[in-house]
Amino acid sequence: MMKLMLAAELMAIAGGAMAAGKPCEELKAEIAQKLERKGVQGYTLEVVDKGEPAGKVVGSCEAGTKEIVYRRG
Repeated sequence: MMKLMLAAELMAIAGGAMAAGKPCEELKAEIAQKLERKGVQGYTLEVVDKGEPAGKVVGSCEAGTKEIVYRRG
């Protein structure tokens, strides 16, 4: 159940994040802040080139050329 709630929250974050054309570091900081407020621990957020298989995509930045991916652990 906890995983389902986390997945729903990440999708909600990603929906708002994908619409914005923000700089990657600014968006990454906003997503990290939201995750910390929810009590999520033991994760990493990484900026990668779009389409690079690296984890669960939680945001898009720099006019859609980069993605922010979430990984547990």
